[in-house]
Amino acid sequence: MPAKPLLKWAGGKRQLLPALRRFYPVDFGRYIEPFVGSGAVFFDLYNAGRLRGKEVVLIDSNADLIGCYETVRDAPEAVASALDTLADAHAARGREHYYDVRDRRFNPTRDRERQPDGRIAYSPELAAMLIYLNRTGFNGLFRLNSRGAFNVPVGRYEKPRISDRDRLFRVAEALASPGVRLVAGSFELSLEYAEGGDFLYFDPPYAPLSTTARFTSYTSRPFGPDDQQRLQEVVVALVRRGCHVVVSNSTATEIERLYDRNAEARAAGLQAHRASARRSVNSNARRRGPIAEYLITNVART
Repeated sequence: MPAKPLLKWAGGKRQLLPALRRFYPVDFGRYIEPFVGSGAVFFDLYNAGRLRGKEVVLIDSNADLIGCYETVRDAPEAVASALDTLADAHAARGREHYYDVRDRRFNPTRDRERQPDGRIAYSPELAAMLIYLNRTGFNGLFRLNSRGAFNVPVGRYEKPRISDRDRLFRVAEALASPGVRLVAGSFELSLEYAEGGDFLYFDPPYAPLSTTARFTSYTSRPFGPDDQQRLQEVVVALVRRGCHVVVSNSTATEIERLYDRNAEARAAGLQAHRASARRSVNSNARRRGPIAEYLITNVART
């Protein structure tokens, strides 16, 4: 059975995979994903056998995400057991249990385990709590307030699938594969790892299409226009280095300006293609239909 993303993640790419696959390079060296999130593209390449024998670098600035993945990789049985206990308690107490875990256990433990460098020393119990909150919180969001506390409200699920041992163990197996490395840090670290011929997929927080569409952060610090500009500069530098690069983003005017109507980006060989994807984060269910997104790449479409 294939490995599937363990976490629901805003902007996850499972719906966009058919379009993305058309831009996977035929041959490449390392695979580097600087905004790994749910890891949908990583798992897609892994399931297809395209990462066998290759070095893989999965980067994310979300310390919780990396801490959880490291713990699932290293102690899957302990995480699964703790998750079973949380699932049983949720079945008995539901909403009350969710807020008890979020406010009295998860957030205080994260604070205690935070290291001077910003990383969080995740235990199997803490990893299970993150997975539980992800499966039962509103829309599977991961959102932090200005104080760095997880503040997503409980979702409206009658029977959420909380404990899925098969999925968890397959994710652990994929993350423990030879050559796979998890790195906590900025997307700019990709410049330290990438060499000519490597394949990089960037899935940053999308630039908002309107003033009301402002979910741009999976950490306590938003990903704003200056960050999008820095990302563009990194992408252009990597393309000039001889890397295969794919970037997904919204079709917001600022992204069009940075890539589709940018002489430097186009001279480097980047082209902006439009693809249709289904958004599922909007609080209004009627606004979760197909929407155009950019796939920006120097890889020829197959």
